[in-house]
Amino acid sequence: MIDVGLFNYWAVIVLMMVGFYTLIARGNLVKKLIGLNVFQTSVIMMYVTMGKIEGGTAPILVESGEHVVYSNPIPHVLMLTAIVVGVATLALGLSLVVRINEAYGTIEEDAIMDEAL
Repeated sequence: MIDVGLFNYWAVIVLMMVGFYTLIARGNLVKKLIGLNVFQTSVIMMYVTMGKIEGGTAPILVESGEHVVYSNPIPHVLMLTAIVVGVATLALGLSLVVRINEAYGTIEEDAIMDEAL
């Protein structure tokens, strides 16, 4: 039985394996880019869920004397950067696929390898 408290980890593992399978099992270059994007999304989801503390609040200092639990903002900030890099990587990959399609007339990996040899 799957522990509900660890649901986010199971979701990350499933997404990671779906992305990895798509990356290695498909010959279409666009599908490979989609698999890479799903894999990256699972890693981002893992970092964001690990950075959240239950009952935590934004790291803003409170003047009252009570004990306050803060959530760490660093994983969220780093993943924001990772999202931007991922979008740029996907755009570059898609532009390369367009150029490969113009040069070889296909985006299937096997046909490109056969024609290149």
